[in-house]
Amino acid sequence: MAVPEVQRRDPTLNKQQTQHRGPQNGPGPSPRSNRVKLRTLLRVASVACGIQFGWALQLSLLTPYVQELGIPHAWASIIWLCGPLSGLLVQPLVGHVSDRCTSRFGRRRPFILAGATSIVVAVLIIGHSADIGRILGDNGRKKTRAVVVFVIGFWLLDLANNMTQGPCRALLADLTGKDHRRTRVANAYFSLFMAVGNVLGFATGSFSMWYKIFPFTRTSACNINCANLKAAFIIDIVFILVTTYLSLSACSEQSFNSRHSSHCFSEEMSGGSPEHEAFLWELLGTFKSLPGTVWIILLVTVLTWIGWFPFLLFDTDWMGREIYGGKPNEGNSYGMGVRMGSLGLMLNSVILGITSVFMEKLCRKLGAGCTWGLSNILMSLCFLAMLIITACKSSLTIDGHLPPDGIVAAALIVFAFLGIPLAITYSVPYALVATRVEGLGLGQGLSMGVLNLAIVIPQVIVSIGAGPWDQLFGGGNSPAFAVASICAFAGGLVAILAIPRTRVEKSRIHH
Repeated sequence: MAVPEVQRRDPTLNKQQTQHRGPQNGPGPSPRSNRVKLRTLLRVASVACGIQFGWALQLSLLTPYVQELGIPHAWASIIWLCGPLSGLLVQPLVGHVSDRCTSRFGRRRPFILAGATSIVVAVLIIGHSADIGRILGDNGRKKTRAVVVFVIGFWLLDLANNMTQGPCRALLADLTGKDHRRTRVANAYFSLFMAVGNVLGFATGSFSMWYKIFPFTRTSACNINCANLKAAFIIDIVFILVTTYLSLSACSEQSFNSRHSSHCFSEEMSGGSPEHEAFLWELLGTFKSLPGTVWIILLVTVLTWIGWFPFLLFDTDWMGREIYGGKPNEGNSYGMGVRMGSLGLMLNSVILGITSVFMEKLCRKLGAGCTWGLSNILMSLCFLAMLIITACKSSLTIDGHLPPDGIVAAALIVFAFLGIPLAITYSVPYALVATRVEGLGLGQGLSMGVLNLAIVIPQVIVSIGAGPWDQLFGGGNSPAFAVASICAFAGGLVAILAIPRTRVEKSRIHH
């Protein structure tokens, strides 16, 4: 499918780059003189810290919290369905429109700002869902209205996250251009800030005394767990505002020239217009033009996320149920397990951050595909270890007693080691796609949206099937982790055997 002329022009966004550009048909400056400074890339990537702070709270606290509101474990994963569904459409659409955005503020920054604002609104709704439910008529243990408000806020949060992440990745790809090394460095920075956000978010989620520091969060409708959740999201709002400002003020984007409009959404891009239809056809045409290597990357991405999503959904729930033997709203064991799981995820994020620092060296030494494949095999072994820990705990303890210290320590070690493959998952696939689609004439926003399809489709499958699948084998989380281990191992083998090194990687090995 022919790429429209307006798409093939991919203007460099940073003013530093445009100021040093030579004549259009002249030799131009050296690539090194056009490079964006590393500290600029660092600031642009910092928004990932604020986004991931909220994600960490969402991943560690919201699956247990929704069960405390009355949603059965078998249906808890359905609540997460909006994330992949919105990602299926929102990220490619936002990426496509941002590629053509003609706002004087730039192509990506208006979407980042709108997404961050939506995140703030969403977390306020989630944190106050029990209070709003009480105002609307909830009474007693059954909190139907609170669940409805929670789901609305939860789905808005997923929409906002998908609206924000794609343009953030695309902005980094715009700033690094065809410099493959800087593309990997930029994605490593993004992964590093995700790790920092995770550490802070999971640490916040593991602390059980926020309701004392923010006493106004505890109300007649909102118990201690609810008050801690509300306070954590108030802290999240502060992080979002600070990191969004740092990122958006780091550089000045060059707006996409257009004779039709000076806004992101011109008449040509409204619903039902030829431009909107072009997006749908272009997205389908994109798949037809993808080379075999990109299809392999997408396949490995699918297998990787079938592995990751059960863990991201049920990590703290696994700690509360299988390790601590508790149930929501029954005693203190489940809550203790959830907080211990948040501590494990904080350790996970520390390892993720350390791995991000060495990401570039790993990829240069082993090749990006091999690095990704080995990380998937490590992930598979960690999920297998979780199954073994579950079996050992069941045979060593009696119901109603806290687990042995050795079992808890083993679970925390597995959570920590999973930070290594998670860092690589957050970075390497994006760099691989960004460096392999530039010759196709695709905008980076659309290419990130295409990769996101390979992430959200397995998430839809897991969201629909994980709860019923677990229920079929007794109601625990082990069946989903078994499938995750198999898929992660298969993805690792495919990545090692089928993703070739780039010319740059081969030349580095030769020298």
